[in-house]
Amino acid sequence: MGRPQQHPGGTGAPDGAPWSHADALVAVAAGLLDALGNLLFGALDDGRGPGLPAFLFVLLAALPLLFRRGRPVPALAAVLVLSAAADLCGPGAPHFGVALTVALYTAVRTGGPAVAAAAVPVTALVTVLAQSHFRTPSWTEVLSGLCSALLVAAAGLAVARWQREVAANRQLLADRAVAEERRRIARELHDIVAHHITTMQLMAGGARANLADPEVVRDALVTLESSGRLALREMRQLLDVLRAGDEPDTAPPAPQPGTADLPRLLEDSRRAGLPADLTVRGEARPLPPALDLTAFRIVQEALTNARKHAAPSRATVHLTYGPDLLTVHVRNDGPVPASAPASAPSGRGGHGLIGMRERAALHGGTLTAAPHPDGGFAVHAELPLPDAESATATSQLPLPETESTNPPPEPPLVVLESTASLSRLLAPAPPSAKAPR
Repeated sequence: MGRPQQHPGGTGAPDGAPWSHADALVAVAAGLLDALGNLLFGALDDGRGPGLPAFLFVLLAALPLLFRRGRPVPALAAVLVLSAAADLCGPGAPHFGVALTVALYTAVRTGGPAVAAAAVPVTALVTVLAQSHFRTPSWTEVLSGLCSALLVAAAGLAVARWQREVAANRQLLADRAVAEERRRIARELHDIVAHHITTMQLMAGGARANLADPEVVRDALVTLESSGRLALREMRQLLDVLRAGDEPDTAPPAPQPGTADLPRLLEDSRRAGLPADLTVRGEARPLPPALDLTAFRIVQEALTNARKHAAPSRATVHLTYGPDLLTVHVRNDGPVPASAPASAPSGRGGHGLIGMRERAALHGGTLTAAPHPDGGFAVHAELPLPDAESATATSQLPLPETESTNPPPEPPLVVLESTASLSRLLAPAPPSAKAPR
């Protein structure tokens, strides 16, 4: 399955048009309401109709609203000129048109107080003069036009301030989610690095105690070198995300999962109501513990999001081992919510997506999350793979296990019992061997 493509037209804009469907609906509604109001005002003015020119100008005054998002001030100027022309051709009853209200509101909300200070008096003056047919207007007409423009501008400024506060709060929550996820990643990497360092210590002690057996010492030194190389690389990753002042865990960390636990994860997903299938492509090979954990977490978070936002649906998980790239692709075929996050660089979307992107970036990889062209939603991650030698040597080392109850006050020792060479290494030395002092 290929990588999901992000369509630029996902915002609801017609193909090749500079406006969205919502802008078109607003323009049509404003034109119809102003036309209806023009007919009513003409009927009340001694039974005379508005006339065909006034009716056409009223409809044309709504067309600039199509461009109000990209060019709000020119759109306001066009609406103001066409509305004035309609008032000059009509009966001239005092009113504040719907199209003019929308255009002024958009210009003030986008431009802020500076635009409001210029747009409010100009809009009120032109509207009052056109409706009075350039005769001296009464104070009532002047006050009505000015108050209408001020109310619309005040609403635009209030909404603009509210949107800024919402954006600031959203950014604050996103930054907090990034910090929390990085601390969590740092704790998980700490467990892995601590395991490798403990292994190195045991290897060094076992080699010193078995100097009389060169073969055992050689195996220990090879494993020690591989473990040290991986520990150093993952220690650099750990220092990149570790934050000062991180609160210690209240409970010992559990053993970290990996790609070998994906069948269990998919079985749990099926029990939770989301059927999921796993497909592995390419020749599976051992992964470094940190990368193994990252692949597991990405699949876990993608399935969790599918259960929350795309139920009922079915999910498919594809794990592809390339020569130097691990590809993780999770797709569900459920309905895409209206607020589905896009794979934009800004990282908008849920906090789970932020965490997945942080994990992928930690290993120099990329992650995209977007609606799939064939339906549903897809998460696609590409993670660079290390060389096969270091990955194979270090993946054979077991991860530390933690007791579930009554943890000891000191960190538990790592029990290494899955490698035959380690059993030989930690065996008692022959009676003839003399350990150096």
